[in-house]
Amino acid sequence: MQVTGTIKLISDTQTFGVSGFRKRELVLTTDDQYPQMLLIEFVQDKCDILDNYKLGQEVTISINLRGREWINPEGIAKYFNSITGWRIETTPLSAIDRKATAQNTSVAQNEEPDDLPF
Repeated sequence: MQVTGTIKLISDTQTFGVSGFRKRELVLTTDDQYPQMLLIEFVQDKCDILDNYKLGQEVTISINLRGREWINPEGIAKYFNSITGWRIETTPLSAIDRKATAQNTSVAQNEEPDDLPF
């Protein structure tokens, strides 16, 4: 599964416990009609791939949806979901870039050639 949008936030890497479990979070704002801000976790060796990205970049992230059950002390089941990223790529052209390129191309096609030698 993939999700595309603009990077809003990239957190620092966090390390937990004696095992050294590492986690890094990214917030992605989708390009939907009603934009969503999705918190995506990158864990262990995948934390380092975020070093190559910056705020404001449009990216496509390959994700897995994770769900788990937890039984609280009263015996009631609670359910939690998380989005885990495992690959991230820059998007070739954002929707805004594509629109600007299309407008520039149509303007250039409507112009008359400049035959003057000066």
